[in-house]
Amino acid sequence: MVRTVTGRLPSETTPRTAVAERLRVLIVGDFSASKVGNASVAEQLAGKLKAAGDQVVTTSDRTNRVARVAGKVIDTARYRHAIDVAIIDVFAGMGFRWAEWTTQLLAAADVPMIHVLRSGSMPMFSAGQPERVRRLFAASSSVVALSGFLKEEMSSYGTISEIIPNPIQVSKYPYRHRSIALPKLVWLRTFNQLYNPTLAPKVLAELVAQGSPSVMESLHLSMYGADQKDGTWEATLATARALGVDDILSMPGPALKADVPARLAEGDIFLNTTHVDNSPISVVEAMACGLCVVSTDVGGMRYIVTHGVDGLLVPDNDAPAMAAAVKRILENPDLADRLSSDARLKAESVDWDKILPRGREHIAKVIAGHARK
Repeated sequence: MVRTVTGRLPSETTPRTAVAERLRVLIVGDFSASKVGNASVAEQLAGKLKAAGDQVVTTSDRTNRVARVAGKVIDTARYRHAIDVAIIDVFAGMGFRWAEWTTQLLAAADVPMIHVLRSGSMPMFSAGQPERVRRLFAASSSVVALSGFLKEEMSSYGTISEIIPNPIQVSKYPYRHRSIALPKLVWLRTFNQLYNPTLAPKVLAELVAQGSPSVMESLHLSMYGADQKDGTWEATLATARALGVDDILSMPGPALKADVPARLAEGDIFLNTTHVDNSPISVVEAMACGLCVVSTDVGGMRYIVTHGVDGLLVPDNDAPAMAAAVKRILENPDLADRLSSDARLKAESVDWDKILPRGREHIAKVIAGHARK
């Protein structure tokens, strides 16, 4: 089912314009997330373009995966002759196949396309499927990366036209300055092997072993996230029990998008334990709220977190190193003060009010460039 964000698009006989004040855009992405309270960036972009006066259609919002994929193809075929440009989210794995199918349909209709690389695992996927990735890049009018990391890793497959980071609406994230950080830790991600949630209780156990009595009195870790049924939820709980820290660990399940600021506000230090990452919204949300971020130094994290300035980076899967970084923050108020204030500034740099004009300008540039061919 197509959701038309601003009403009916012009008919198929309406000619495409080089650059119009009102853009006519098809967005091919995940539009089912809002049904469970977690609007994707694609959904947010559709709403922001609508508010700017653009005409937008989006692909299926069905929660059933097969129906949603079929909807992407059907909706793309249906509206490809009545748009000025298509924005296609590109993921690794099966998500890449969906991008290929919709790209073929749009190329046949001579529609300019902007492909947005959204997956931190794209470099690994591309190394095993290089020709497929090169074909997709060749068909694209513009390939956009979310971070400098993806631009560096993916440039060998074709030209990366622009880096446009994942934005957030900073005003929705109340800031609390952590001039002194308490040992209240928060983890927020889906329970998936890529995100290495079992590292978090190991860090907790390290802090118990190293902590002073004052730390131990209030030490607690809250882990929010959906169970992706790959065994990591059970493994995380089992790890906590084996290490004897399950009594200071909470795993309440997923947090709805509207509740994320409140859940983050419960803590002073945010743990990002992932093995693979690109430009995680959860880290930027934590920074917006003023939490002190401690993250593994993987993928594109160093393009988000500047070590020692607005967060601390540690080696992948190193519980002692992550615990030591947390302890540094707890024992050094000056460090906590600096990380908290600079984290908010970093989040403000990717506010929708700054990113949307860049995005619309790039869309218009792609349309104009295609019209001149």
